[in-house]
Amino acid sequence: MPYYDTYQRPINYLRVSVTDRCNLRCLYCMPPEGVTPRTHMEILSYEEIGRVVRIAAEMGISRVRLTGGEPLVRAGILSLVEMLGRIPGIEDLSMTTNGILLERYAEDLARAGLNRVNVSLDTLREARYAEMTRGGRLDAALAGIEAAERAGLTPIKINCVVLRGFNEDEVADMARLSVDRERHVRFIELMPLNESDELDDRFVSGGEILERITGSLGPLEPVTAPRGNGPATGYRIPGARGTVGVITPVSEHFCGG
Repeated sequence: MPYYDTYQRPINYLRVSVTDRCNLRCLYCMPPEGVTPRTHMEILSYEEIGRVVRIAAEMGISRVRLTGGEPLVRAGILSLVEMLGRIPGIEDLSMTTNGILLERYAEDLARAGLNRVNVSLDTLREARYAEMTRGGRLDAALAGIEAAERAGLTPIKINCVVLRGFNEDEVADMARLSVDRERHVRFIELMPLNESDELDDRFVSGGEILERITGSLGPLEPVTAPRGNGPATGYRIPGARGTVGVITPVSEHFCGG
């Protein structure tokens, strides 16, 4: 039996966080010292996740996304993907990842039943990437994207959080990633983690992001968002194979749209 939200939209999407652990410590996500991870007894086992997803599928859920933390750092993640991929009614199984381990796992994930990936990528400059992630390697993330494309985990969506004084000058370069290949680049407004968030002065609105892109690349064509694009408003650089999207949870809250 399908379920609907308060705006009478069918509920067909479930996001499952499989771990709170991560191999990066991004500025907007985690303090420098990291966080104390939950014990294995405090998180759902793979069998419990499978049970939840089976029940959800019976209630009309057809799309499942695995998130974290970083899903690929949890031991045995391939077995979970294989289990969920066999559940009747699940038509689209995806994963959000930072891409660091994706080169190692992409082919096995595809064989296990994963359909596609979202990759978090906030900059194309090595020094900035290392600063943003507190030590991550840009080349590993880019190699992960290439490996995912070879494995057929497509269309790939690239998520970019824009921070003033850090990477707002790169939005046009990031948007160009959608030109030659079917990549869907989604720019995301920075969301405050609490009322005293020290990153508040880093906020860049979706409107400004679009102005920066069009100022460099010219007018964009509005498009229908690709499957799984969620709340992103979609555009295309003329002649591009992929799309550009803007997610505006702060300046234009999407839940009532």
